[in-house]
Amino acid sequence: MSKTQRKKFRLKNQNGHYLAAVLELPEERPVAQVLYAHCFTCSKDIITASRISRALVKNNYSVARFDFSGLGESEGDFEKTNFSTNIQDIVSTADYLRENYQVPELLIGHSLGGAAALAAVKHVPECKAVVTLAAPADPENILTHFKNARTEIIENGETQVIIGGKNYILNQQFLDDVDNYNLSADITNLNKPLLILHSPDDKTVSIEHANKIFETAHYPKNFISLDGTDHLLTNREDAAFVADIISTWVRRYL
Repeated sequence: MSKTQRKKFRLKNQNGHYLAAVLELPEERPVAQVLYAHCFTCSKDIITASRISRALVKNNYSVARFDFSGLGESEGDFEKTNFSTNIQDIVSTADYLRENYQVPELLIGHSLGGAAALAAVKHVPECKAVVTLAAPADPENILTHFKNARTEIIENGETQVIIGGKNYILNQQFLDDVDNYNLSADITNLNKPLLILHSPDDKTVSIEHANKIFETAHYPKNFISLDGTDHLLTNREDAAFVADIISTWVRRYL
């Protein structure tokens, strides 16, 4: 069994803020470099991300993950971030990996991070495949989880939402960004092998979003239903299962 080497690093994003990141490497030469984008208001250290990353490392992949601007240990003001800045953060991290380690050949994104990965891959030309995990087909979906959020933003310029016991501010620039972003165009023009992983039991992002992504994307594409799992894959066995699926699927494209 490979032993994980863990390296923490910081990189500067396109707005001049430092992002906190971690790189986990197997003992042997890795099959490929993976870049993992976490879910909305989560962090690189959320149990889902860390478990999937460790499982991928056991399968001899190198995995980098980072905190989006304004979250975790990264610099920046969350109130000034949006879907577009998430995309920029993925691209900035990919650029850093290219220059300092190994260019990412696989992008994995969870939830809104999955939507951002679909949009960011066109800026990472060396990337050979994309995996989405419980991702929405439209970034605007995030607002549907907060009652009256859109109305309050339009009327007051912002709204406060509580996620995981923490308060976050969503404002007009966030609303404008998700409303104006055309993710369907990115999915249509993906031109990369795509693996969609989603649970029919997901109460946060309906599996209908996975259906829409699959229908919009061109082949090669695969859709695997994660029966019995929740949005965050809180069971340890589920994370290992997902990592095994990803490891097996992506090898044919590397």
